[in-house]
Amino acid sequence: MDEDDPLSHATSDGRQSPIAAAVQRGVCRLLIHMGYMPLTELGLKTGRRVDVAAINGKGEILIMEIKSSLADFRVDQKWPEYLDYCDRFFFAVPPDFPLDILPNDVGVGLIAADKFGAEVLREPETDKLSAPRRKAVTLLFARAAASRVHRALDPGVTALLGTTDEETS
Repeated sequence: MDEDDPLSHATSDGRQSPIAAAVQRGVCRLLIHMGYMPLTELGLKTGRRVDVAAINGKGEILIMEIKSSLADFRVDQKWPEYLDYCDRFFFAVPPDFPLDILPNDVGVGLIAADKFGAEVLREPETDKLSAPRRKAVTLLFARAAASRVHRALDPGVTALLGTTDEETS
C-alpha cells in the first residue's frame, strides 16, 4: 500500500507497475474533473480487462488504455478490441512516453498523466455505441462498481459474490 494514498489498496489490483499506477491515478482525477466516474480494471464479457472505463451523466462511455513504456505498447496489441465497448477511446501514457509511436490515424485520443493529474493531448473521434451494446456495457459497469462497494464494506461478502467482479454478472 502507498503511504501517500490511503486508498491505494482499493484502486490498484497490484498488477500494475508504479508508473502505470501513477498514470491510472492521474487519469482518474482528470476524468472526475471532466464529469465522468472512472472504474479501473473493468472486465468485459470477452474476458479482457480495460485499464480504465468511465461513464458520464449522459451515459457516454470512455475507455483508457494505459501504456507505461515502449515495451508495454509493443507487447500488448489488444487495444483495438476495446473500440467496440466505448464511444471514445484514449491511450494514457506517462509524460516522457515517446508519443510518435502511438497510432494517430485511427481516431484514438491521447492523455499524458502522472499521479497528480493528466492532460488531454489529442481528442479522439466519437463512434457512438449501439443502444443494446451501451446497455450491456452500462450494466457491466454498474454491477462491477456495486460489487466493489460491497466488497469494501463487507469483505466477508466475497464468499457470496465470488472472487471477481465478473462472477457477479
